[in-house]
Amino acid sequence: MGSRMRNSKAEAVSVVDGHTMIISLTGDIDHHSAKRIRGEIDSSLFTLRPKRAVMDMSEVEFMDSAGLGLILGRIACAEKIGCKLTLLSPSPQVMKILDLAGAGRLIEIRQK
Repeated sequence: MGSRMRNSKAEAVSVVDGHTMIISLTGDIDHHSAKRIRGEIDSSLFTLRPKRAVMDMSEVEFMDSAGLGLILGRIACAEKIGCKLTLLSPSPQVMKILDLAGAGRLIEIRQK
């Protein structure tokens, strides 16, 4: 029985206008990757202090409850610095988890 190696990566890039931070997530977000990703995002949020952050989830293939915790925790972090966080293009599988948790009441979720 083989297992697929899961790879997750977060990249934070400040957009030209200087007010929006784009967080591009790729691969799988599970308990193995969530802690590292959380640290990368928080560091960028507190360093750049953007007015708006967009978490692009279009390349996330899998997310479990640790990924949900990652998102919910980033909402709180963003609010602490006066930043509005938006989720962009979660896959149908990820959207199902977000819907079950009622995340749409806490964060704006948009499609590309």
